Amino acid sequence: MDKFKSLTMFGMMLICFGIAVILVPTRSCAELQGSITVFHAGSLSVPFEAMEKDFEAKHPGVDVMREPAGSRKCARKIADVKKLCDIMASADYKVIDELLIPEYATWNVRFATNQIVLSYTDNSKYAREINVNNWYDVLLKEGVVWGHADPNLDPCGYRSLMVMQLAEKYYQKPGLYDSLIDNCPKENIRPKEVELVSLQQTGNMDYAWQYLSVSIQHGLKYLVLPEEINLGNYNYDRLYEQAVVKVSGKEPGTFSEVTGSSCTYGISLIKNAPNEKLAVVFLEYIFNPQGGLKILQETGQPPFMPCRVPTEDMKRSLPPELQCLVEVKN
Repeated sequence: MDKFKSLTMFGMMLICFGIAVILVPTRSCAELQGSITVFHAGSLSVPFEAMEKDFEAKHPGVDVMREPAGSRKCARKIADVKKLCDIMASADYKVIDELLIPEYATWNVRFATNQIVLSYTDNSKYAREINVNNWYDVLLKEGVVWGHADPNLDPCGYRSLMVMQLAEKYYQKPGLYDSLIDNCPKENIRPKEVELVSLQQTGNMDYAWQYLSVSIQHGLKYLVLPEEINLGNYNYDRLYEQAVVKVSGKEPGTFSEVTGSSCTYGISLIKNAPNEKLAVVFLEYIFNPQGGLKILQETGQPPFMPCRVPTEDMKRSLPPELQCLVEVKN
C-alpha cells in the first residue's frame, strides 16, 4: 500500500510539473532575470553546484550564488549577523526548526537523507586491516590521525559524536566514547566535514567521519557501520535518541542539547528574501524529480520523492507553486 501511495504521489508530482509548464508560460528562459543567494551545508556542495549549472543553463538570465558552510553557521549568518539570503538548505532539518523558525523562516521541507561513515584512503594507516569490528581500535592506535567536523558549526560534527556514543553501547565497550574523544586533538576538528577531505587526500589525515555522499563524491574509501549506529535509517530513530550532544545555543554563552536522529536534510525560503519569486522557481526545480532530486540521487545523496513536511498546516504555508510537490509525512 505504501509503495502504491509513493508511486501515486510521484505521478502527481510529474503531472504537477506538466501543468506548470503549460499554464505558466511567463517563466520562460528569456523572462527569468536576477540573482538568488543560497546558504547551504558543505555536504551539499557537489549536488548544489550541479544544480546551479543546470538551472543557469536553462535560465541564462539567472545567477545562483551559493555560500557553503556548516549548517549551524549558515543559520547563524542569518539569525545573528543578519546576512541576507533567499534559501537555506541544512544537513539537519532541526537546525532550521531551532534557529530560524518562526522569526526568519515559516516552513521547513525535508528533501534528502544521508548516513555517517568512516572515510579513509589507500594510504591511511591500517587501511588494509580496518573493518566494522575493529575500527575503534584502529582510531586509538598511536600515530593514527583522525578527525571530525565542529559540532557547534556543522551537524556532521555532532552526528559524528553521536555515532561514537552509540558505538560504545553497540559494541559493549564501556568508556569507548571518552577514549576516542581524548584521542582526537582540537586541530583535527574542522568547521565543516568537507574541509577534512583535502587533509585525507594529501595524506595529512588517515580517517575522518564523513557523510556517505561526501565520501562517494570525492572518491574516498569508507567503512559502512551497522545501521544501529550510522544514523542512516529512520526506523532506528528510537535507538538513535539515546545519543545526546551539547552544542552552542541561540544566544552567546548558552547551550542546547541535540538528540540523535536519522540524517535528514531540510530547506526553507527565508523571510524577506531579496528575490523571493525567483527563489520559489529555484525551489520548484530542486523539488522536481527530473531536476534537483535527480541530481541528488546521481551524486550519492538519496532524496525524498516526494519531499516531505510534517503537518498539513505547514504544507498550506508553502507557496502555492510548491504545495503539490510535497507530501505530509512525519
